[in-house]
Amino acid sequence: MTPGVITADLHGKSVCQAKTAVDALLRRAPRGTYRIRLIHGFHCGTALREALREEYAGHPRVLRMESSPDGGATELILREYTS
Repeated sequence: MTPGVITADLHGKSVCQAKTAVDALLRRAPRGTYRIRLIHGFHCGTALREALREEYAGHPRVLRMESSPDGGATELILREYTS
């Protein structure tokens, strides 16, 4: 695990369960966290991916979102990384 990055594997969760988990991560993320990586999959995870992107696109803690190259994960960028 990379410091400042929280990874959540959401495989097998319903949209409601995934949103509950992500909401908890956003509330409890330590100050040093600058991104949350949500692994949802890219075959059967498309409904989950779209629901998460729609839900958190306008979230006050989320600066922007990035998709993994394979489309199986979405990263919520909370702040820009500074070393």
